Amino acid sequence: MPKTTDMPGGDEFAALCQQAWDVLIPARADYLAGVSPHYDEVFHDIAQRTEHTGSLGKTDIAALVVWKRLSAQTRWATALMSLPDTQVRAVTERAVTAVRDTTLTASEAARAGRGIIWELPGFRTGDALASAVLTAAAPKRMAVYDHRVQHALDTLGFTLTPAPGRYGRYLQLLDDLLRHGGAHADGWSARDIDTALYWTGRPTPAPSR
Repeated sequence: MPKTTDMPGGDEFAALCQQAWDVLIPARADYLAGVSPHYDEVFHDIAQRTEHTGSLGKTDIAALVVWKRLSAQTRWATALMSLPDTQVRAVTERAVTAVRDTTLTASEAARAGRGIIWELPGFRTGDALASAVLTAAAPKRMAVYDHRVQHALDTLGFTLTPAPGRYGRYLQLLDDLLRHGGAHADGWSARDIDTALYWTGRPTPAPSR
């Protein structure tokens, strides 16, 4: 499918969004059918704890690393674990406040939160872990990003480059999809779309022999 360079709001972009919903709806259903209902228990536990504490500590981040199946055998993990938990929470508290700020649009809040969480080791490149932390901070507003999501967006014809500010642009794209979804988008959140994209971007199983 060719990528669109049309600005959101144009007829070409609206048509692309409509085509995307034809993929997202069954993908979301397949995700719910194919993933254990218990898999997200860790994520929900962290989100509920963050709702009360207003910050995430090293234990929360470590659990999200496992939840996202990321590698912790890296220098950033050592650097992060070497920081006092109070310092980590001081940064994440500011990020939590930013993504929950309803005076900002979701994309503006995402950009602000991403800029703050950047201060911690492990959050300076890539958006997978950062998006997981920010989504746990505001699960009704934010969404998770990873390489599967990127692959799905590429396949569907959307352009999302790795240039600085990608996470904010990603949330804007999800908001545009919701806005152009019409009745299809009823009851959907940005988080619902990210799970549908995740399922869409999964590797295609090799044919059986």
